[in-house]
Amino acid sequence: MYTGIKHLHSGLAYLLLAALIVSIVYAFASRKKPFTAGSKKIALIGLIFAHLQFVAGLALYFLSPLGASNFSGDAMKEKVSRLYIVEHPLMMLLAIVLITIGYSRIKRLGSDSRKYDSIIIFYGIGLLFILSVIPWKVWP
Repeated sequence: MYTGIKHLHSGLAYLLLAALIVSIVYAFASRKKPFTAGSKKIALIGLIFAHLQFVAGLALYFLSPLGASNFSGDAMKEKVSRLYIVEHPLMMLLAIVLITIGYSRIKRLGSDSRKYDSIIIFYGIGLLFILSVIPWKVWP
């Protein structure tokens, strides 16, 4: 089961990155256009993949020998262990929160350009957080 969730988490990561990039590029290219239901759906796809990835990551955190079961003072001294135990989960949680806030704001904002700006800013910062803590050396 651990291997399956690990592969799911890795596969969803590609889809999440693609969905966030598409959402940001679409919002940036459409800033002068009206915000349509299609625009909202593109942002929703990024939000859905972010939440799916988070759920898979949360399951992996508790099943992985590198996750919560490895939590100790000695593990905090090792860079790789600290990444898996604290840094990666915390930054991903912050990224998911930012993406969720960005999507929630588009429901309340009146101006179409402000809706696109919300996607660009919040999804963009979330994407930067995600990219900053991906374990690149072991990522398939």
